[in-house]
Amino acid sequence: MNRARPILTSLRLANSLLSTRVSSTRSLFTQVTQYSDFHSLSKNQSFSHSHFLNTHQKLFFSSKPNSAIELVLANDWSYELEHELEKSCPTLTHETVIYILKKLDKDPEKAGSFFNWVCENTGFRPSSLVYSLMLRILVNKETMKQFWITLRKMKEQGFYVDEETYLTIAGQLKKAKMASDVVALNHFHNRMLSENAMENVVRKVVDIVLGSEWSNGVENELGEMKIVLSDNFVIRVLKVLRNYPSKALSFFHWVGRCNNGHEHNTVTYNAVARVLGRDDSIELFWSVVEEMKSAGHEMDIDTYIKISRQFQKVKMMEDAVKLYEFMMDSPFKPSVQDCSMLLRSISANDNPNLDLVFRVAKKYESAGHTLSKVVYDGIHRSLTSAGRFDEAENIMKAMRNAGYQPDNITYSQLVFGLCKARRLEDACKVLDEMEAEGFLPDIKTWTILIQGHCVANELDKALMCLAKMVEKNCNIDADLLEVLINGFLHWNRIDGAYRLLVEIVNKERISPWQATYKKLIEKLLGNGKLEEALKLLHLMKKQNYPPFPEPFVKYISKFGTVEDAADFLKALSVKEYPSSSAYLHVFQSFFQEGRESEAKDLLFKCPHHIRKHSEICNLFGSAQNDNATS
Repeated sequence: MNRARPILTSLRLANSLLSTRVSSTRSLFTQVTQYSDFHSLSKNQSFSHSHFLNTHQKLFFSSKPNSAIELVLANDWSYELEHELEKSCPTLTHETVIYILKKLDKDPEKAGSFFNWVCENTGFRPSSLVYSLMLRILVNKETMKQFWITLRKMKEQGFYVDEETYLTIAGQLKKAKMASDVVALNHFHNRMLSENAMENVVRKVVDIVLGSEWSNGVENELGEMKIVLSDNFVIRVLKVLRNYPSKALSFFHWVGRCNNGHEHNTVTYNAVARVLGRDDSIELFWSVVEEMKSAGHEMDIDTYIKISRQFQKVKMMEDAVKLYEFMMDSPFKPSVQDCSMLLRSISANDNPNLDLVFRVAKKYESAGHTLSKVVYDGIHRSLTSAGRFDEAENIMKAMRNAGYQPDNITYSQLVFGLCKARRLEDACKVLDEMEAEGFLPDIKTWTILIQGHCVANELDKALMCLAKMVEKNCNIDADLLEVLINGFLHWNRIDGAYRLLVEIVNKERISPWQATYKKLIEKLLGNGKLEEALKLLHLMKKQNYPPFPEPFVKYISKFGTVEDAADFLKALSVKEYPSSSAYLHVFQSFFQEGRESEAKDLLFKCPHHIRKHSEICNLFGSAQNDNATS
């Protein structure tokens, strides 16, 4: 049976969609990807063509962290490995330990062995930042014993679990359904805070710092406290001051000027960098980075990742790239995944900054790396998003020359870029080109193509693409259905959206997302289509979604009849009757709209146990008393 035909014919009829002529076009690769002079791009982007076409160097390591990590990654943990580590890395710095632990975060058992070895055999003293990282790695069913041992050691050494780490760990435990560990963590965390004598001193320092503008008076008041300064104490204060970056920096500098034997080091510099790495203190951040560098300290990789993700989250892409370049010049270079994530963030902007893209790629190569498939894809993604299709084709050719074949990811990026540029016919041709080269478009590629048509208000062609997809035995999923429904609703095709969802659910046997149902129900009720909305409520009930009463009650109490209310209540529950609270909600809404007679008529239709329910009796009794009084 042709599965595509009923979807296409009934929906085109339902939506009065116009059939359109699909004109023949030249081959996509002759029309879109004429091989341009890539050297002109390199002049604009300060990047040489040869960087893409001749990149077959070996990965180059020149720093001690890599010798240690190569030993740890290549071998099972053993006495022999420990002996080799002692010979090659007799002392390990804070930054190096964090770097190695980050590399081992997918292997918690080995990470735990390394952590124990470095603490017990090298004299390394972990900071609260190291402990926090270690705890995040060890939150795993196989390593919970080591997790609790590490947490107790942390407490014994005067550290505590900060709020961010606590919430992260608790979230992971809840996700893994480890309820007893969640309870134990809560108790331990609360006890940690209450038993830590440092907490009161931290609060007093913070109160002084926040009490007025920074001045000699503030410094004198802090000095009179005779604080015993330590890395742990400084980190604690900085974390509490994280929403006041300028005051955090003033406190940090005051600590550095104190003559009490405490000097800033990598640990405290990284702590203040984390506080300042935000949009409202970016100049302060870069000043501290320069200060840290001048003092001979390095930014650790965990700090880099946290700050870089924050920059990317708030679209501070120039600073994210600058920070990437800074770290690539350090011994603690970001991974290829970090590079790929940064390129993806740049490409996500409406108008990707190609200069930033090529700065990232150039820096990646200058560290001795060969461009990998994910990096090529990152460059290609930005070029297609920016509509630079000639250069994007050059990148695809360079990928092939480097031994990487374009795949569904690569082609999907091209489809997205062409749809964004409203070159929908060309985007469709890409899927034909894919099949000609032996690639079957997957559901993600089809979804991107169909979404492109929906955004352009080409809903009839979107349905044609859907029918073609089904013909090729690619199954519709909830994500694609949501894309289609959103497209129809955006262009106010509410009837079409309803019929589309019902037909696909009935014929393709898929479950739409709960959010898709809710959005469509609200749109239907907003246009007075109660009958259709109730049918969707029935579908939700069949698929075991929780009830969604709010918009129905609001609509029926204003515009509906008693019969509408009865139908709604019947549709609301899988049982014979919904709960008494559901009835009470409807009655209260009728009263609020001044429709007491409808409320009484509905009460007459209700089952006996609802009419005799105490709260409902009180509601109608109070209404009668109000009427008598008036």
